[in-house]
Amino acid sequence: MMPALFDQRGNRKYLIARERLAFVYAASKEREAVSTFCLTLAFTGARISEVLALTANRIDAADETVIFETLKQRKKQVFRAVPVPRTLIPLLTMYSVGKEGRLWPWGRTNGWKIAKSVMRKAGIVENLCKPKALRHAFAVEAGQKSIPLNIVQRWLGHARIETTAIYASAIGEEERNLARRAWSSLELAIPGPPDGHDAKSHCR
Repeated sequence: MMPALFDQRGNRKYLIARERLAFVYAASKEREAVSTFCLTLAFTGARISEVLALTANRIDAADETVIFETLKQRKKQVFRAVPVPRTLIPLLTMYSVGKEGRLWPWGRTNGWKIAKSVMRKAGIVENLCKPKALRHAFAVEAGQKSIPLNIVQRWLGHARIETTAIYASAIGEEERNLARRAWSSLELAIPGPPDGHDAKSHCR
């Protein structure tokens, strides 16, 4: 099934940039195991099962990449290297290894709950508190920062570039600025909120 940017009710399925940043801030305050796990999810866009399968030898400090076995192509032993921030590498290499050499000893259910808990602490709305929203967010922001689709496809481990291309349809700042040009002459006609009411209280 091809991914979609909105669910059946029209709700956005990806985090926008400020929500993604809030998640990284919240994750940075957690204990080492939780922090490194959540930061890896955010900075790589990898599937949760791919992150949980990481072992110490898959952290390439010299190349500043994390090497994932692509989940949907495991039978073919397909691996991909995803660049990560230089500051994340020592956190991963110094972190104690879990069972069977894996960096994190949790199963998928516990990993999912941990990521969801940190997302809640970051103030993200409940329907977006799921690891898949981080993967979607990675793809959307990469597209908005003009990273070529074939590169994003490789980082995400998509078999088909058509899957990656869906993320390019998310509204970014460039499109938002174009829209402002279309309605800027009308915007001044919108009345502001009543005196003593800010925009937030006016919407409650």
